[in-house]
Amino acid sequence: MNADLPTIETGVSGLDEILYGGLVTGRLYLVVGRPGTGKTLLGMEFLQTGIQADETVLFVHGEESRSEIVANASSFGIDLDPAKFLDLGPDSDFFDADNAYDLVDSRDLESEQFIEEIREAIEEINPDRVLVDPISQLQYLEPSEYQFRKRLISFMRFLKGRGTTVVATMTPAASRNDNEVRSLSDGIVELERGDDGRRISVPKHRGIGQQDGTHGLEIRGNGLEVYPSLIPSGPAREFGPERLPFGIDELDALLDGGLERGTATFVAGPTGVGKSTVGTQFLSEAASRGDDPVAYLFEESPKTFVHRSESIGIPIDEMEAAGTLAIEAVEPLTLSAEEFAQNVRERVETTETEIVMIDGVEGYKVALQGEESKLGRKLHALIRYLKSEDVAVLLLDETDQAAGMPSATSANINYIADNVVFLNYVETDGELRKGIGVLKKRAGNFERTIREFEITPDGIVVGEPLTDVRGILEGTPTSRSMADNAK
Repeated sequence: MNADLPTIETGVSGLDEILYGGLVTGRLYLVVGRPGTGKTLLGMEFLQTGIQADETVLFVHGEESRSEIVANASSFGIDLDPAKFLDLGPDSDFFDADNAYDLVDSRDLESEQFIEEIREAIEEINPDRVLVDPISQLQYLEPSEYQFRKRLISFMRFLKGRGTTVVATMTPAASRNDNEVRSLSDGIVELERGDDGRRISVPKHRGIGQQDGTHGLEIRGNGLEVYPSLIPSGPAREFGPERLPFGIDELDALLDGGLERGTATFVAGPTGVGKSTVGTQFLSEAASRGDDPVAYLFEESPKTFVHRSESIGIPIDEMEAAGTLAIEAVEPLTLSAEEFAQNVRERVETTETEIVMIDGVEGYKVALQGEESKLGRKLHALIRYLKSEDVAVLLLDETDQAAGMPSATSANINYIADNVVFLNYVETDGELRKGIGVLKKRAGNFERTIREFEITPDGIVVGEPLTDVRGILEGTPTSRSMADNAK
């Protein structure tokens, strides 16, 4: 990375972060994507940023008229009226009616003369930024691929010699010209749109480098929004042994006083066993201490979450109204993993949030856009970031077995877990009971027993160790009296 190279901002939120500051001044950048992926919109925001900086900008176009371009830009709140326009389409004027230039139909000119007219216009306008949308329109002026490459190199050198920064759009095609343009470009931005939502990547950025991988991309009413993948840095705070209690003596005894800050805890168990209730109890106790906890709900609406919590004596509504606890519902398939991570990051860095609960892991992988395997890695990165900020993370994870505990969690990211608390059903002597225990605790000791667990109208009750039952983890609980009688 060369920090001495002068850069300019693209104007696209998040993209400059991926580009390590922006575009290098006086270079050519290629924006590649299928129709509808946002190529032209990215270019429009690039020009608008120049206009706002009192720069001269030029829009070289050939597929839409000036009026259409201005109207389309206006729908996103982008004002391109101050821009200059060069229309290369058939039977078009060189600029709009306010300018004195005329360009005859390209079919009546040799390519040499046509390019010379473009050069003369650019020399007179002297733009700081140029958008060529699309660059393939220059190819149509040349009689051969060789001549196109020669002309493109000449055109690029001409613009670079003037210190002009150029963004050109291109629809990908399996052709030699496609590869030639990519090779000659100083940087490439690729846009995609598929079943996993919109994605953006920067495979090439000469001189400065870029943040590799794919990143979240959305087109909203105010234009493009880019959400860079979260890359945790080194620990931002020194890890401390401070324990955060649940506020239930017997449960805290299981955990040797509670959960440490800067750790990730999985609360695992089958559906309906009480995972959310355990998590809510932890948040409630954190709110009473002023830790500003937040719960991200992927599998339950805030309305049912509040009602269920208050039915057992946990006044979530009052805490939320007082601002001591926050509840954020995540609507299915409205966010990418990167946008969700950025929302969490902004909350942690702008408030005093010390506790983050994700309810639940499977809901996260279903509700967010993207392939499940990749979402697991994104969640891993988010957890690592939160731990580096000394935030205690609680993840509720549903297992598909209602008896026994053959694996710690259902997720493929359990290796990131510092602590694993499990709940399960226990049937003994014809009676259905629940048990709670701890399988793992990296930062301290824990009680190697399984205690009876019950949810009452007055809250959670954790009883004495289930010493009269064996084989719970194997899924074959048997009372000791029955086992002894069988001998």
